[in-house]
Amino acid sequence: MAPSKYRDGFNAQSLGVDLNRKVKEARVLMVGAGGIGCELLKNLVLAGFGEVHIVDLDTIDLSNLNRQFLFRHEHIKKSKALVAKEAAHKFNPNVKLEAHHANIKDPQFNVDWFKHFTMVFNALDNLDARRHVNKMCLAADVPLVESGTTGFNGQVQVIKKGITACYDCTPKEVPKSYPVCTIRSTPSQPIHCIVWAKSYLLSEIFGASEDESPEMDHSEDSENAKEIEKLRQESQALKKIRESMGTEPFPQLLFDKVYKDDVVRLRSMEEMWKTRRPPEPLEYSSTAEAASREDVEKTLKDGQRVWDLQENITVFRDSLERLSKRTAKMKASSKGDSADPTITFDKDDEDTLDFVTAGANLRSIVFGIETKSRFDIKQMAGNIIPAIATTNAIVAGLCVLQAYKVLRGEFTSTKEVFLSPFAPERLLASGRPRDPNPDCPVCSVAQTRVLVDMSRATLKDLVEDFLQLELGYGEELVVNHGDNLLYDQDETENLARKLSELGIKGDSFLTIVDEEDENPRVNLVLNVQEKYVVFSRTALDGKPIKSLDIPAKQASDDNSTPPSPIPRRKKSVPQSNGHTNGNGTSASLAVLENGSGKKRAAAEAFDGDTPSSKRSKIVSNDVDDGVIVLDDTDGAILIDDD
Repeated sequence: MAPSKYRDGFNAQSLGVDLNRKVKEARVLMVGAGGIGCELLKNLVLAGFGEVHIVDLDTIDLSNLNRQFLFRHEHIKKSKALVAKEAAHKFNPNVKLEAHHANIKDPQFNVDWFKHFTMVFNALDNLDARRHVNKMCLAADVPLVESGTTGFNGQVQVIKKGITACYDCTPKEVPKSYPVCTIRSTPSQPIHCIVWAKSYLLSEIFGASEDESPEMDHSEDSENAKEIEKLRQESQALKKIRESMGTEPFPQLLFDKVYKDDVVRLRSMEEMWKTRRPPEPLEYSSTAEAASREDVEKTLKDGQRVWDLQENITVFRDSLERLSKRTAKMKASSKGDSADPTITFDKDDEDTLDFVTAGANLRSIVFGIETKSRFDIKQMAGNIIPAIATTNAIVAGLCVLQAYKVLRGEFTSTKEVFLSPFAPERLLASGRPRDPNPDCPVCSVAQTRVLVDMSRATLKDLVEDFLQLELGYGEELVVNHGDNLLYDQDETENLARKLSELGIKGDSFLTIVDEEDENPRVNLVLNVQEKYVVFSRTALDGKPIKSLDIPAKQASDDNSTPPSPIPRRKKSVPQSNGHTNGNGTSASLAVLENGSGKKRAAAEAFDGDTPSSKRSKIVSNDVDDGVIVLDDTDGAILIDDD
């Protein structure tokens, strides 16, 4: 008998016939194929999960091999997802494995794609991706098994919409930020120079302005107004140098600017250096231009050794040339689109890592700070926390144990488990799953889906014809796209613009905030899905329209009575594009009927990027809501609550 047959028999004996059948029929997604991912994938295939999809953007690095056991030395530089699939398939050939060497935030991984899975496993190492998968699973109503490790500590949590707390129900620690003046004028630690190279120099030359970086703290700027003005002038000078990108003198122009001219200016401010060592300007070495490709490759290959001054200059020039060529290629392929292409730092992007390593080390040499190896800078710039193989294995095993309860539908029986080896009581501590936080910015909002013909739909279609006419919103209405305000009473210039012109793409999310003084509704989140819709005016005439009852916000001083739905406000028909049909709805707008027409829960999660000030009302929602029903598929905007 084949080993897989023995294994299936043993699984049936251990799990029971019914659960073993559910395991074999399950279609699961695993996001991340690193430390936890390798262990988890092994467990999933040995347990006999029928189909497993693996998504990971990274390639295999030498530093991965000590704890990611599916990979070998010959796999270095290859896709983690593809190699993991190939290696894990040997454990159980009966399991169907699909690998995606891609970013989980790519457009093809939309809400509809997530809906195809029985459950999702998070095996990620960064906050942004975790939050994205969390909100996608909430929108698709797919259970998520979230996991993570930090050194010897680990955690496993099951997330199910409306039943358990989501990943964002508790605040997460944000990455540390550093005052701009410390980073730009008076660095004293290697991390200061690394942040300068990553969030300032790289951004100014190949990306957006450093003012948009979360690592650059402007809270102390008012105390250093004169110095900040000088720094702004330096940024303007860098923009002019950026225009010479791709030319022969470009590397030296940039080098002389940031490591010589700017340093000379800083030295002239004698008050700054009375109690600290003044910076020393550097001279650009002509030998950097003469370095052969072999010499450069030899230096780059030795990433765990600290490079000397000459080697850093050589890598600085070489990485600058590589990034310049990439930028030129991106501009050529963009075909003159409005926004210039940008390159951002990624710890697994060789070009940006080399540039940041050389740039930070040269900065350190200027200020007499200890230089670091490429390996160390990758960890510091990428916020990498060392992982322990045993911790990963324990957490991966806990994920599968919780997955069995998910398959049975026993969400209230799942456990939130913490691995704490140095805790005084016990190694594993577990508790019942936490309830959803009524003030969570992600899972305490009403939510539905909008199907949009991007070629025709305007913001006016959405605001006046759908939100106000169909859903009955009043004048005090705010529409946000992430942190960007698209519309309110004082911000109306965008109404005539198409949604696509406002940066809204397929699978975007819009947050609707009701700011009426009396009985304001909870925030509504619209998941925008792109779909071409055939135009027809008369197809909407006489069709029944039911209300999408969005509950009122719960008063802060009354937690005993749940909010009740607000009746639709009646209002006059607005003029929209000059065309309306028999019921007053714009001919470019329609809603897609839910098959049964029954009310569905609207306490669905979404708004990963919580806007600020009036864009960030955090509200609760504890009742079921209905859906707008129009059994017609014509128009530019459709609503789908399936």
